[in-house]
Amino acid sequence: MRKVALVMGSDSDLPVVSGAFEQLKEFGIPFEAHVISAHRTPAAAEAFARGAKAAGIGVIVAAAGKAAHLGGIIAAYTTLPVIGLPIKSSTLDGLDSLLSIVQMPPGIPVATVAIDGAQNAAILAAQILALSEAGLTEKLEAHRVAMAAKVLEKDKTLQEELKGL
Repeated sequence: MRKVALVMGSDSDLPVVSGAFEQLKEFGIPFEAHVISAHRTPAAAEAFARGAKAAGIGVIVAAAGKAAHLGGIIAAYTTLPVIGLPIKSSTLDGLDSLLSIVQMPPGIPVATVAIDGAQNAAILAAQILALSEAGLTEKLEAHRVAMAAKVLEKDKTLQEELKGL
């Protein structure tokens, strides 16, 4: 199975990105993580992106806050799918990050998830990999069934509480 690479513009993004680690572990997807800055280490970002496919990577999640150009710079140097993960890290509550990631020019797409949406970034990466990994599709389906069961259990608890009012 190909790996998911998670790159972040700063180690301060790690508390959010770690949510993706947990979700990828749950699905049994191998991953690696790196701190690469689009602005302070652009040559490293280019080298990483150009070598990602040969390194066994199938999807790249790029987490960044503020100007959030990391996903775009990575996407400029690879044809692998890139998922942008905007990080809430400034006085604009992550809106600046979201807009920086989602407004890519034609021809260089970066899929974008919610601000601090690490779990969804991991799930989207899993869905992309599942196109060529049948066993992963089953894990994704089981995950959805489990989520539905939790919601139904919460409703059952609520209904019991309401009886006592």
